[in-house]
Amino acid sequence: MGFGSKQSSISTATKWLGFVTAVWVQAISGNNYTFSNYSDALKALMNLTQLQLNNLSVAKDIGKAFGLLAGLASDRLPTWFILLIGSLEGVVGYGAQWLVVSQRIKPLSYWQMCVFLCMGGNSTTWMNTAVLVTCMRNFRKNRGPVSGILKGYVGLSTAIFTDLCSALFNDDPARFLLMLSITPLAVCFTAMLFLREIPSSNSSAADDKEESGYFWLFNGVAVVVALYLLAFGFLPNPSKLVSHIFAAILLVLLASPLVIPAYSFFASRKGAGSDVEGQAAGEPLLKPEIAAESESKAAAVAEEENAGEEVKRRPVIGEEHTIPEVLRSLDFWILFVSFLCGVGTGLAVMNNMGQIGLALGYADVSIFVSLTSIWGFFGRIVSGLVSEYFIRRAGTPRPLWNAASQILMAVGYILMTIAMPGSLYIGSIVVGICYGIRLAVTVPTASELFGLKYYGLIYNILILNLPLGSFLFSGLLAGLLYDMEATTTAGGGNTCVGAHCYRLVFLVMAIACIVGFGLDILLSFRTKNLYNKIQASKKSKKTAVLK
Repeated sequence: MGFGSKQSSISTATKWLGFVTAVWVQAISGNNYTFSNYSDALKALMNLTQLQLNNLSVAKDIGKAFGLLAGLASDRLPTWFILLIGSLEGVVGYGAQWLVVSQRIKPLSYWQMCVFLCMGGNSTTWMNTAVLVTCMRNFRKNRGPVSGILKGYVGLSTAIFTDLCSALFNDDPARFLLMLSITPLAVCFTAMLFLREIPSSNSSAADDKEESGYFWLFNGVAVVVALYLLAFGFLPNPSKLVSHIFAAILLVLLASPLVIPAYSFFASRKGAGSDVEGQAAGEPLLKPEIAAESESKAAAVAEEENAGEEVKRRPVIGEEHTIPEVLRSLDFWILFVSFLCGVGTGLAVMNNMGQIGLALGYADVSIFVSLTSIWGFFGRIVSGLVSEYFIRRAGTPRPLWNAASQILMAVGYILMTIAMPGSLYIGSIVVGICYGIRLAVTVPTASELFGLKYYGLIYNILILNLPLGSFLFSGLLAGLLYDMEATTTAGGGNTCVGAHCYRLVFLVMAIACIVGFGLDILLSFRTKNLYNKIQASKKSKKTAVLK
């Protein structure tokens, strides 16, 4: 028993240590959202029109379409190998862009830049897939908090990169790209050592409570990091010493969650063997404790067997689905299109933030990039916790929170259409929050509706919305409408100044969000019974433990 307790302690600590490294990977995997920080340098060096520049950003997002490869690999390759592929691909993709922007080589041809931007975008899909699939399987009972924390750090990563570049490199786009190419490689090598899938084991109610407590600590650290980044963004011209102190403290804050696996190891060693009885076996999301339902299913199966029927029953939402079954599901396509309306329009704002800011008279748009990132973090982390709480409390369907984010995002676009003083500040915050909610809520929703067996591939099919939305709303809508309003410059590019440059773009995106709102409301009604069952499952376990 002593040896078994020691092994259990090591397994628990390893699981949490893996989650810490997963947080670090997510904290550097949002580099795909930092295009606005160096897009002006690319536009000037390559003499691009706004449509051409937007198509470069689309190429970056098209890299996510090849995330299907990462999804297929997630069930066939170990986590460390998937991380290795992503980090090396990032070195090549962002390294080539660094060579161009730093003018160490002549500007590459347009199609070559598209390829390298595509590689940079695709690199994050391997990292995200490795992290999300492994952690969702390691922490099956806390999918909402896991998704919120991990996706929250993806949102923070843009601010982390932007503020570090501002603090250490004075917003130099060439050094910024060098940081984007090297940092993920170093962090992924650390995660390769500790992040792996840990087989599920028996857990008591005390273990579940302890696990939830650790997630609250992760959330607390993440909020401190977000507020710290937000405060630095508003410092007027910090000195070199202050900037270096900021960077050092930020690294300490990011390393601080290491306390949790250390504490977990010693706590589990101390409590080993003290509560052997009363442990509950690992269980699926939907427990079969609802007697009437399980009995009716058993009777139906017996009847089919007696009749000699061999027709396979189609799975319902909440059960494990194969990929063909997912693609034949109406609920999946409702989720897919509503996701497109939210993340597609959000990406258009992020990709064009540099030009939106210049059009509205802001020479430096880094504050808006940071605002979108930091408030996106709050949207992700809060929605993960709140949606999980209301499932346990009232069986509230997760898609209802997506609906709320869609309508709020539409309001944000209308504010930016009006172009009142300060509207870009408000719009950046609103878009960040709502974009974060969409990502954090959709991730566990997909696992609850269609299961975890093929989750890696299901997740990456949903992520196809990023390149598709980028192409539709950024490449076509924003690019074409901006060029219609812009004037040609001497070098062959173009520029536009004034609120009219993006007014029609914001209006169309507001309409798209209203469509997404309707779809999310529809999905909420269709999944209400599923979430009632999930709530009943969680309550029944708690009641059984109290008895």
